[in-house]
Amino acid sequence: MPKNVTLPYNGLALDRGRRGDPDWVASARAAGRVLAFWRDRCLVAGGVPVNMTTSPREALFLGEGAVGVFAVDLSDVAEDAAVREADADAAVDIRGLFTGLDPQEAATLAYARGMLHWTRNQRFCGACGGETAAEQAGHVRRCGACRKMHFPRIEPAVIMLVESRDRRRCLLARHRGSVAFSTLAGFLEIGESLEDAVRRELAEEAGVLAREVAYQASQAWPFPSGLMVGFRAVAETDTVAVDHDELDEARWFTRDEVRALGDRRPDSIESHLVGTWLREG
Repeated sequence: MPKNVTLPYNGLALDRGRRGDPDWVASARAAGRVLAFWRDRCLVAGGVPVNMTTSPREALFLGEGAVGVFAVDLSDVAEDAAVREADADAAVDIRGLFTGLDPQEAATLAYARGMLHWTRNQRFCGACGGETAAEQAGHVRRCGACRKMHFPRIEPAVIMLVESRDRRRCLLARHRGSVAFSTLAGFLEIGESLEDAVRRELAEEAGVLAREVAYQASQAWPFPSGLMVGFRAVAETDTVAVDHDELDEARWFTRDEVRALGDRRPDSIESHLVGTWLREG
């Protein structure tokens, strides 16, 4: 059985239970913290996220911690205008800030980024095209024409560490346009289980059939709206037949060869999957 693990962006401690109380939300906004984003990038001053409590913009309620935490989106103006409005000095990718953040701050910023991305892309109803408006402090958008309610959706994806039959090597692939080797991953499709998705992705992209598929851990991944579900799999054969559609190359690596490739991105579940496998041999 997989052990409990703590992964980046997981464990968000904000309480969203009072989002249905507009009076409380308004009061919390006045005394709370308001994060600012521009087109999925966090506005910072001196490397620290700015606080736009006094901004007149509509704010999305993220949850309650020591104070209420909110987020505003300045994507309707140019980047330099957004920086000035927020009294910031830059708009940065939060993954670039990751190594300097504590786990709760990283989870909060990632959550804010994902929710604002959804809000920006749900301004119109997918059923009738009518304009939507925020309800539940920004966690629901209702169409003004057909009254359909729209909720934030996640896009689950599987990511897998695939072992050879003798378990001494793992499969890594180089995606088209990339120079780095990484584990395989892919989005879940309608009508399949998570395990089905692992087997399909391996077969489609690398021509590898899996005889064992075992869940390891999951990770919040709001970039923009994902959930990464990690698995270990064991191949039935060592034959690899790359599709050359999504992958340029895939091959088996020994543990020493994987170590020689260098470290993975520290905020990704891939680092956990590969690191766990390396420590076993």
